[in-house]
Amino acid sequence: MDDLRLDGRLAVVTGGAGAIGAAICADLAALGARVIVADLDHAGAVTVARRLSRAGAEVVPMLLDLADPASVEDFCSAAGPVDIVVHNAGVSIVEPFLSGDPAGWELMWQVNLRGPMLLTRSLLAGMCARSWGRLIFVSSDGARAGSGGEAAYAATKAGLFGLAKTLAREAARHDVTSNVVCPGPTDTPMLRKIGDAEPGLVDKLAKGIPLRRLGTPKDVAGLVAYLCTERAAYVTGQTLSVSGGITMQ
Repeated sequence: MDDLRLDGRLAVVTGGAGAIGAAICADLAALGARVIVADLDHAGAVTVARRLSRAGAEVVPMLLDLADPASVEDFCSAAGPVDIVVHNAGVSIVEPFLSGDPAGWELMWQVNLRGPMLLTRSLLAGMCARSWGRLIFVSSDGARAGSGGEAAYAATKAGLFGLAKTLAREAARHDVTSNVVCPGPTDTPMLRKIGDAEPGLVDKLAKGIPLRRLGTPKDVAGLVAYLCTERAAYVTGQTLSVSGGITMQ
């Protein structure tokens, strides 16, 4: 089972301080990767890194503001030879499209799409030169099927589909794979916050899922970790949902 190990690989997880990001960091570290917890919430990234380091993993926090091109450039210069990039960070503003604030659209575009494009452009050349790499883009089932109140969010996250597929074609000759993971309704603090504003929403979501429960951060992290391993070397250009069956294709 050595092809399920990531020993010697350096992985970057954006949004690594969040619930799903922290779970991804934990799984990659457990497989032997060195992990950079990249987040605008530096204190949160430090907390995640300290927890995983106590378990013997090599995990470091780094500040990254995906909305700031200069921050992305500085991060890439300091990170070193990165083998794996998990584009997990995202900003979601839930609001009806007709009454939405374009200022919020701009932030979502910067963080959800432009940021991953800039980060990948800086790190992909090194992967190609070393003839190995993994690009994982965490999008959303809302971007695949639409989601009320999330028009701008879904639009920016849907842009990752085209980016990932194109990179899968362009980088394939260098043994660099590129895939998209789409979480469905997942039990995170963000979802619970939305649920607090709309009582009964979370239970209603769970009842509509064939597996009859919300997803967990570990559910998402498991698929991401697999796609980063050598076992998944022949999987590229794919969009995979982790949704308990609510999205089927």
